[in-house]
Amino acid sequence: MKLVLWRILLAPLTSLRALLIQRRSATPLSYDVAWRQARLDRCPDEMVYRLHGHQATTPDQISRAESPVAPPRLDEPTDRHP
Repeated sequence: MKLVLWRILLAPLTSLRALLIQRRSATPLSYDVAWRQARLDRCPDEMVYRLHGHQATTPDQISRAESPVAPPRLDEPTDRHP
């Protein structure tokens, strides 16, 4: 099933509020963003779910994640004391 359908079935009042937020928005607003805004207005304790699901990744972060990291060299001292 599509995410929008799940949201309408499981949270109909939040979905209705999202439609109202989307219609009243001065700037173009997607239904997904409006739904999250409506949900967080009523349930602010769900902020952790929103933050977890929306981590922006840039191509630079992806290339760094794919490149192997060199292990630390054993011949170099890790603690330098004067």
